[in-house]
Amino acid sequence: MKLSTARRHIREGSKNIIRNSWMTVASVGAVTTTLILVGIFLALILNLNQVAENIEQDVQMSVYVELGAGEEEVEELESNLNELSNVRSIEYSSKEEELNKLIEDMGESGDEWGMMFEDSNPLNDVFIIKASDANYYKSLSNQVKEMDYVDDVDYSQATVERLLTFNKYARYIGLGFITALLFTAIFLISNTIRMTIIARQNEIGIMKLVGAKNSFIRWPFFIEGMLMGVIGSIIPIALVLAGYYYLYDNVAGRNLLPFVELLPFNPFAWQLSLLLLGLGVFIGIWGSVMSVRKFLKV
Repeated sequence: MKLSTARRHIREGSKNIIRNSWMTVASVGAVTTTLILVGIFLALILNLNQVAENIEQDVQMSVYVELGAGEEEVEELESNLNELSNVRSIEYSSKEEELNKLIEDMGESGDEWGMMFEDSNPLNDVFIIKASDANYYKSLSNQVKEMDYVDDVDYSQATVERLLTFNKYARYIGLGFITALLFTAIFLISNTIRMTIIARQNEIGIMKLVGAKNSFIRWPFFIEGMLMGVIGSIIPIALVLAGYYYLYDNVAGRNLLPFVELLPFNPFAWQLSLLLLGLGVFIGIWGSVMSVRKFLKV
């Protein structure tokens, strides 16, 4: 495409926005509202994923060794555990170490428990396993239970399954809502450009008669849609980033919620900005494509 032709398309696309000022305002407003909600939902979903991943990192499976197992049996079990796939780490904790942890957890009354079990420790040796993904704990548990010298296996199955289920449905609901909002904005931009096409039908007909190609006629409408998408993404980017910075500064910066770890403002701010800008451009261009295909008929 020649530079002069590109300039002409940009100029015509810009004029179209001004010609249909009220419809343009409605479409840009729809894009702005849509992308504000999309930005909020994206920030929420991505941070929920981060929180869920952090919780998953803390999930572990405890493999309790039979009380009667000797040193050789413990080594054999450890060797079998090391052969498991989808395991991130395996840590051994002796019954003495488990007793010391129990004493520390009991606080002031811990010393009494220590004296009570000083000569006869009733606790098990334990292997602490961390899976590479929380989805693997159930299958790993079933495999470990079949091994020799295993007394019991515990990985808080109900908690893990609730966490995975919540995370899955949060993604589905969020993505469904975002998709519905995007289609609404595309529909409004499509209507705006359709109004432009109807208003310029005579001009388009003359252009066709003098030999104008389809691409030459379509480009200004694509530019118009793209500009509306870009304009509509500026305010959402500013508002969402300002809101996220305030939230990050108050939650992460001041440790108001120590158990919630938000995504760092940088590079998350840049990534979210580019994503919203890209969505704005996509909404605008796709709305143009729909109008051109349905109503231009050239």
